[in-house]
Amino acid sequence: MRGLLSLAVLAASAFLLLTSQPRLGLDLKGGTQIVLETHDSPTMKADAKATDDAMEVIRRRVDALGVAEPVLARSGDNRILVELPGVQDPQEAIDILGRTAQLSMRPVLGTPGQTVQDGQKVLTDEAGQPLLLGPIALTGQGVKNAQAVNDSTTGRWVVSMTLQDTSAWQKLTADAACAPSGAPARRVAIVVDDKIVSAPQMDQSIRCGAGIIGDTTQITGDFTRAEAQELALVIRSGALPVPVEVAEQRVVGPTLGAEAIKSSAIAALAGLTLTAAFLLLAYRLAGLLAILALLGYAAVSYSVLLALGATLTLPGLAGFVLAIGMAIDANILIFERAREEYTTPRRLPRAASVGFRRALTAITDTNITTVIAAGLLFWLAAGPVKGFGVTLVIGVLSSLFSALVLGQVLLELAARNGFVQKHPGMTGLARFSRVRIWLTTKVPQLFRRPRRWLAAGLLLVAVCAAGVATHGLNLGVEFTGGRMIEYTAQHPVDPGQVRAALTEAGFDRAVVASSGDSTVTVRTEPIDEATAGKIKAVVDGATGGAQQTRDDQIGPSVGAELRTKAVLALGLAVAAQLGYLAVRFDWRLGLATVASLVADVVVVVGAFAWLGKPVDGVFLAALLTVIGLSVNDSVVVFDRLRELRAARPKDGFASVMSAAVLQTLPRTVNTCLGVLFMLLALLVLGDGSLADFAVALLIGLVAGTASTVLTAAPVAIMLDARRGA
Repeated sequence: MRGLLSLAVLAASAFLLLTSQPRLGLDLKGGTQIVLETHDSPTMKADAKATDDAMEVIRRRVDALGVAEPVLARSGDNRILVELPGVQDPQEAIDILGRTAQLSMRPVLGTPGQTVQDGQKVLTDEAGQPLLLGPIALTGQGVKNAQAVNDSTTGRWVVSMTLQDTSAWQKLTADAACAPSGAPARRVAIVVDDKIVSAPQMDQSIRCGAGIIGDTTQITGDFTRAEAQELALVIRSGALPVPVEVAEQRVVGPTLGAEAIKSSAIAALAGLTLTAAFLLLAYRLAGLLAILALLGYAAVSYSVLLALGATLTLPGLAGFVLAIGMAIDANILIFERAREEYTTPRRLPRAASVGFRRALTAITDTNITTVIAAGLLFWLAAGPVKGFGVTLVIGVLSSLFSALVLGQVLLELAARNGFVQKHPGMTGLARFSRVRIWLTTKVPQLFRRPRRWLAAGLLLVAVCAAGVATHGLNLGVEFTGGRMIEYTAQHPVDPGQVRAALTEAGFDRAVVASSGDSTVTVRTEPIDEATAGKIKAVVDGATGGAQQTRDDQIGPSVGAELRTKAVLALGLAVAAQLGYLAVRFDWRLGLATVASLVADVVVVVGAFAWLGKPVDGVFLAALLTVIGLSVNDSVVVFDRLRELRAARPKDGFASVMSAAVLQTLPRTVNTCLGVLFMLLALLVLGDGSLADFAVALLIGLVAGTASTVLTAAPVAIMLDARRGA
């Protein structure tokens, strides 16, 4: 059954790979750039705060459009820069992004024939009839949700709304139901941006003074499916606080040059090759089977990303390649447990089966904690953090398929083969390491003095925290904003030459993109006029002379709302992991895991502060990955601890913890080596941003492994001692 399931999943993945085209991000392919300009409304001035609020509404609309990895930033006080990768219909995006979408529901007083009072308005309904409307009874702030649905009774598309303020809606419809049948006053007008989109009559079944009870209603009209979906989207995302209009629209080229993409591809290929070679060297035939399972993992996870229409950026692809390296963890757990179970060639199938079964709990616990964090990131966060949550869930589920279904099928088929049983050494599972024998027979007491380990860990954390306190964080353009300067030459310009010249001059963080044949934009962190002059000189040298046509101060693309949501999601994810670990193990072990996780985060952030490296969106993705690595290592050790405590009920807690750490050491070392080869390739051969990504993960990999010994285990031992006291 597992074999048939594997074939079905791989066949579906192959179909998606052959029939789907990837959507490439702004860095790889470019996209559409739209500049929106805000204007004063009768009740609000279009200042910087109003523009920031409008930008967050537009961000929700972009997310609802299905555009992943967009770039949004405020330019000056009243402009919003929107860059959309892979948008199929730029005009549709412009129509939706620019709509104010001020929703209101008003009573219809009748047809015009009297003086319009304060709060009243005359508007034309969908049939062209002018109606006198009363004051606003309900606004878009009272709408909880809106969806386009097909009415099964009429076959027409309508917008179904869920209301928060049911009392206002009930009163509005109760008053309208008191008017005679067919009278204009029996209608309720639904108005969007001073246009009546629907003004239905109250049904005869609705009694005067009673109204419609409930929190749902429909906007009816002669809508097409696209029109209903568009209206639902703008209502759902909220109204813009101030009107906006499109100031300009253009097509922009990729922000990365061909050389950067080529070097990153070589880095990824080299990392995969090194990881595959390591698996073959360490596990022989089992390693070859693991490689095949990892190829299945790559096919499944990549095909799911294609099916979801995910936008692929260079850091995203690097993370995907890294995930392949990390996915070997489950295979290594199974192989190491199978080695422990192996006794004779005839027992090889049993060793493979029992090794899988005994590794299952650790694999399950590590992946469930990761899915908990990823689910909360997807549910609560926004922007790139939300996208990371989606990718992480896909990676975890694909990894489980790779190890628990496909990998097990391949391993058990090989173990049952007669030729393999006659030559068990070729499997890589029948090797008895002297180190392994020593670790299982003469277990050193690592934690005789756990406070010393903890003191060493706290000292490392303090040194890293001092880096943040003394040097501060070098926040990237995503968090601080910066400057965007546009240059136009008299002849076609190669953005790659401009990019190379700026890198050589020391501006390796500048983002260069083309717009048309002769225009390039350079986006940097905040710079002074002298630095801007140096950049102008470099651009002149690379283009043969260019005129500066635009110079804008741009705000952060990761605004306050995104940061708040990311921190909230991360905090709740850690709390949820603590709760799960407390249930699966013990609250002390859960608390020890969280303490280790916090220490790892401080170490990575502090190391970047000491090194002066930029803290940007790529770093944020690396930090989230480090959190997953940290939790996984602690969970594997604590899973073995639980098993050993059941087998050695009379041994002291510190002694059992030492055995758990040392018995899982081969898995820890081999998993780290598998990921290390990938990271070293990205560090040495990748471009600047990928090199920083690799640095953050290398630090996190070492810290996550060490913190299990320096923080998690000592904290758990000390908490257990306090319970005994």
